[in-house]
Amino acid sequence: MSLLAVEHLDVRHGLLQAVRGVSFAIERGETIALVGANGAGKTTLLRAIAGAHPVAGGRVTFNGAEVTKAPSYQRVGFGIALVPEGRRLFAQMSVEENLTLARAAGRAGAWTIEAVMEAFPNLRARRHARAGTLSGGEQQATAIGRALMTNPELLMLDEVSLGLSPLVVERVYASLQILLTSGTTIILVEQDLSRALRVSGRVLCMLEGKIVLEGRAADLTREQVTEAYFGLGKAGREAILP
Repeated sequence: MSLLAVEHLDVRHGLLQAVRGVSFAIERGETIALVGANGAGKTTLLRAIAGAHPVAGGRVTFNGAEVTKAPSYQRVGFGIALVPEGRRLFAQMSVEENLTLARAAGRAGAWTIEAVMEAFPNLRARRHARAGTLSGGEQQATAIGRALMTNPELLMLDEVSLGLSPLVVERVYASLQILLTSGTTIILVEQDLSRALRVSGRVLCMLEGKIVLEGRAADLTREQVTEAYFGLGKAGREAILP
């Protein structure tokens, strides 16, 4: 049984259909890279899985139970966590307070404040600093740590490297390596195609709200992914046809 199954999912923003008939499954321990140009529907798809955006059609199944209509706080309790684009921390609260708040909303498990500090050592000296005063890399580490404090079975990371310098991105991914190699189930949205192919076991590419390419990262070339990404190949042409 797959940990997560998404079946024929449709998601709208008013009259705009942002996600169109998307279906895929993810097994326990997999790392999936979800790639695509801006506006392809990646963030909307993650938000729908997390329960932060209503679904217009289709269904989401987690651990064998349908959660399509479950509110986001219940999905956190089921084991689904989202690190949103833009981090969305409580700026006036400290790092530790942001982490503690998430712990109260989550599940029992191994992730504690000390475990987060061990995974992201750059936060140790900043644990009592207000989140709004942190650097971009420190904020991203706090946002990931906040999600981990819910002890999720599925961790979804939306644009981990967005707005960060290359050096900071390397530091964030060095800390994430613990998760990527520990069997944690991850869906990663990443604009850096080379990095996405390197850290993931499987790649899903979205275009115009549809998945137009899916395969094992080891079997796909950067050129194949790029063609699907921009709609230049057969997959892209099919995606934009009626």
